[in-house]
Amino acid sequence: MTRQLLLMRHAKSRRDEGVADEARGLTKRGKDDARAMGAWLADGGLVPDALLTSPAKRARSTARRVAEACGYKGVVAVVPDLYMGDADACIAAFSQLPPSVGRALVIGHNPLLEELVLFLSARSVHLPTATVACVSFDVATWEGICSSEGELRFVKSPRG
Repeated sequence: MTRQLLLMRHAKSRRDEGVADEARGLTKRGKDDARAMGAWLADGGLVPDALLTSPAKRARSTARRVAEACGYKGVVAVVPDLYMGDADACIAAFSQLPPSVGRALVIGHNPLLEELVLFLSARSVHLPTATVACVSFDVATWEGICSSEGELRFVKSPRG
């Protein structure tokens, strides 16, 4: 069975003085880009079966807007390791996805997401804000993604 992992960097965030990194929200452009990428996912038949996000405000805000725009109706799971964790911790979290999930959308931060794409597909990518990279795996369960080299299917940015 083919599994798809959609790795999305959070949308453009504010840099307000005195606001903690984890509490930073989205700019107007970021809000618009998140909705646009959600609509693009829906138009492409890429609505996820599961959605995981970093606990940072900008990632949760991106996740909410993407979910609304693409029609995702499930639970948005907050995964602490997507904020300051490493690739191994994130892959351990993905490995826990149930077999019923064929496509998972993960919203997080750089450099972690770029490192994950490289580790999972042996391909180096640049992920500007609100950009999605899709890595697919020919595995029976999510636990198998570590033992199988994934294939980078696409990288899509709201800017082109």
